[in-house]
Amino acid sequence: MSLYDLFFSGGKDSCYNMMQCIAAGHQIVALANLRPDEKRVGSDELDSYMYQTVGHHAIDLYAEAMALPLYRRTIRGRSLDTGRVYTKCEGDEVEDLYELLKLVKEKEEIEAVSVGAILSDYQRIRVENVCKRLNIQLLAYLWQRNQEDLLREMIASNIQAVIIKVAPNFQKEALSKKYGVHVCGEGGEYETFTLDCPLFKKKIIVDSSEVVTHSADAFAPVAYLRLLELHLEEKATSSVLHGHCTTQVHLA
Repeated sequence: MSLYDLFFSGGKDSCYNMMQCIAAGHQIVALANLRPDEKRVGSDELDSYMYQTVGHHAIDLYAEAMALPLYRRTIRGRSLDTGRVYTKCEGDEVEDLYELLKLVKEKEEIEAVSVGAILSDYQRIRVENVCKRLNIQLLAYLWQRNQEDLLREMIASNIQAVIIKVAPNFQKEALSKKYGVHVCGEGGEYETFTLDCPLFKKKIIVDSSEVVTHSADAFAPVAYLRLLELHLEEKATSSVLHGHCTTQVHLA
């Protein structure tokens, strides 16, 4: 089976789900990514219901780090159909995903998509809709896993990631069950950018960056890290995982 990882934004969850896919016997054949229009003002943070866009400038490095081809498409749509059940809607950002997966399916012999979703029914329903229309299998090994267990596993599996965006809500900001915080960031508390993991043949080094305040709202401030200069560095030893039986694609 060819596997294509849907939400490869560079985050820890998508990387860990790729690792689970390979452990299950699949093979990654390509990466893919939905990016914001760089001509648009404030394109770093798109406030998309579906996609992580912060850090999109560095996505090209993942292809080289994993020695895989990368497919990219600009997000043209917006969140139009936000109901519980998604129906094909022209101009919706979900259709950008459909077009990207359609392209990859035409170029690569893929049969499945790897998705790092843990809790979001909104994302899952829309990804399932796209996969059904393209006759592609959805693989989401992290779905509804205990988040504390998952975070411990990611740390133990040598995923090295940095927090690239924070969006705390002061009604549930403290790291306490009392406030219902999601330790993996599934409530939108934070997003991550992976610098190294066992899948990488090279690791990403951040040379310079700057903090950008996206929203200075007193109750729900949002800030992110703009990556200015990065480079790849050879790893001392190769720890790349190898799969068998199936071929996969991971969406960047």
